[in-house]
Amino acid sequence: MIVKKRALQRAFYSGGNTLFELKYSALVKPAFLAMAISTALTTSMVKAQDEDAPSTPTPRLPDGTVDLGGNGVWSLPWITNFAARMPDYQEGDQPPMRPWTAAMWEYNKSNNVKYDPEGFCLPPGGPRSMGTPYPAEIIQDRDRIVIIFEGGGHVWREIHMDGRPHPEDPNPTYFGHSVGHWEGDTLVVDTVGFNEKTWIDFGGYMHTDQLHTVERISRPDKETLHYEAVIDDPGAYFEPWTVSWDIRWSENQELQDYICQENNKFLLDMMDDYGQPFFQKTEGL
Repeated sequence: MIVKKRALQRAFYSGGNTLFELKYSALVKPAFLAMAISTALTTSMVKAQDEDAPSTPTPRLPDGTVDLGGNGVWSLPWITNFAARMPDYQEGDQPPMRPWTAAMWEYNKSNNVKYDPEGFCLPPGGPRSMGTPYPAEIIQDRDRIVIIFEGGGHVWREIHMDGRPHPEDPNPTYFGHSVGHWEGDTLVVDTVGFNEKTWIDFGGYMHTDQLHTVERISRPDKETLHYEAVIDDPGAYFEPWTVSWDIRWSENQELQDYICQENNKFLLDMMDDYGQPFFQKTEGL
């Protein structure tokens, strides 16, 4: 059952754009859609049952620190619209976008987000990594915490816990430079040094290399990871904005060997805005 569920996840999210391929392609078979819808409904029912089940106390390491890992993985949800995860969200609410950010969001929406970097099998980066629907494993060491992601480019993220500061001039990367500390039972992670090769979310919110995030991660019970992120990017937004969601624990599950590139059929027939192939064939090879 786990294998079938994971296969359907990949069918809907191979690199980030396949959902739109399924939605708009005439090649989709009704039987597959029926199976996918049935599986989605079943998953929702199981999730509801899990949420109604009695919670288990928060696991802890020998020194009393909250254990964010264990014998299992975190089943990351698919957060397609970060705006909907803002506090007191109402339909139509938007982050405080600057004009260029709003224009790019409209453009991305108009072409069904076909230029989403994750659709090219690039890493999700930033808070989006916690809202890309593949499992993740958290490994805690004395001086660092590592998060390994099954999807989103099959990448990992390192959070330094030894008290070091950020570099004065960090080399921009997909996940930036992260330092963390504990405030009670909450892990607080400060990250700077992002490159501009990722989007904030699947829906097309953009950011600049001025992006600075502060994440707060807690585990109120064994089955739940609460995730909150402050997105502070003066180059793209007039003021910081906050998103949050819960992530469910999957006991006894393991990360699978998933390679985005070998499943990503979206790019083969991709056209640019002028109706030309996005990738030109190489001549003479």
